[in-house]
Amino acid sequence: METTNTKSKKGFFYYVEKGGNALPHPALLFGIFALTVLVLSAIGSLLGWHGTHPGTGEQVDVANLMSRDGLHRILLGMVTNYTSFAPLGVVMVAMIGIGITETSGLVRAAINAMLVKTPARLITFMVVFTAVISNVAGDLGYVLVIPLAGVIFHALGRHPIVGMSAAFAGVSGGFSANIFINSLDPLLAGLSTEAAQILDPEYVVLPTANYYFMAVSTFLIAIVGTIVAVKWIEPRFGKYTGDVPREEIAQPTALEKKGLRNTGLLFLAWFVLLLIGLIPENGILRGPVELEDGTIAYTGLLNSPALVGIVGLLFLITLSLGVVYGFTVGKFKKPGDVVLGMNDSMKMLATYLILVFFAAQFVAWFRWSNLGLLLAINGAEFLQEANTHLELPPSIFLIVLVILFIIFTAFTNFLMGSASAKWAIMAPIFVPILCFWDIRPNFRKPFSALATALPMSFRL
Repeated sequence: METTNTKSKKGFFYYVEKGGNALPHPALLFGIFALTVLVLSAIGSLLGWHGTHPGTGEQVDVANLMSRDGLHRILLGMVTNYTSFAPLGVVMVAMIGIGITETSGLVRAAINAMLVKTPARLITFMVVFTAVISNVAGDLGYVLVIPLAGVIFHALGRHPIVGMSAAFAGVSGGFSANIFINSLDPLLAGLSTEAAQILDPEYVVLPTANYYFMAVSTFLIAIVGTIVAVKWIEPRFGKYTGDVPREEIAQPTALEKKGLRNTGLLFLAWFVLLLIGLIPENGILRGPVELEDGTIAYTGLLNSPALVGIVGLLFLITLSLGVVYGFTVGKFKKPGDVVLGMNDSMKMLATYLILVFFAAQFVAWFRWSNLGLLLAINGAEFLQEANTHLELPPSIFLIVLVILFIIFTAFTNFLMGSASAKWAIMAPIFVPILCFWDIRPNFRKPFSALATALPMSFRL
């Protein structure tokens, strides 16, 4: 029997896949990291690792978590580490509302209507665009958008593989990008909050912190994906000559149209209410602002409850939209069905809840040991020395720094696909380092302890 030599076929991606498969489950990975923090805290305390906080001038020493006091703190704080972990509550609240929009069939019907009602000349763009924003309902894009794209392309006489590949690129390559706030935004913002609180215990990162970047990325990915699909991929397949009978594209039913119309009117009502609460100078949704005479006036826009409490607002809007659609189309017959829909959405969080427990312990122990703060101080000093040798203007060095961080993250994606697991590992290290360079997780939100105390050499 002839044997095939596979050694020559082992390229870069073979070893990437092998390395990624060798990694343990993210929950176990965080458990290993947490134990590593314990060992390093003991070693660092024994060796006298320390640094000087550039904002306060105080010496920072490593706290030994394997000492009597450290072990007591670990045992007494294990439950509160979990329950107070910023991403836990916000994601659970957001998923109750977002989950109802999925279990009611609203997201599926909206995506189907967007695709089947699109003119033929715009179908490629709409396939990629819809695939990108489908992450608002988790993995629905893989289940619905990709096969539906193949059906639509086939019905138009175009190669179905091209449509499915364009949709797959949008779902996978555009995952996280969206024009809507989804469940991943509160999760990542919570992880950033935990990391920023290594420096400032009062600092809070809002789920809207990445909105501008994500919204623009949605259109950028859709445009680039469309150009690649039309100009490079489709010409390589040539004219489609398949003899498979074309499937009839499922048009929205009259009941689905009625449900979409009702939810559209309700969303418009929510939008009007938000405008009424935010636009007037003393609108009911404006936040408190302290005036020069010490009095409080509710004129704040950036600290408005609608922005700071975006998770609660997201819950109310998505829940109401899902409930209205579900009762309109008959998915929900009685109020108890809505609760069952919430149960279904929460089932998807089982693995996440386990992962968060270990991640919460890792982040808390990392903060208690002062290893995160020392790493941030030393990392900021290293960047300062690097810029001294490079002699770049601070603004240019900042651009170079961000580009290098993006490249590093891109290569990390090869080994770890989970955005939450990846950021839970990277945030406690990189967020404090970048904060010392005044690159804040929340735009325009300074650190109370660092905003005026940082030496000018650290400030951009």
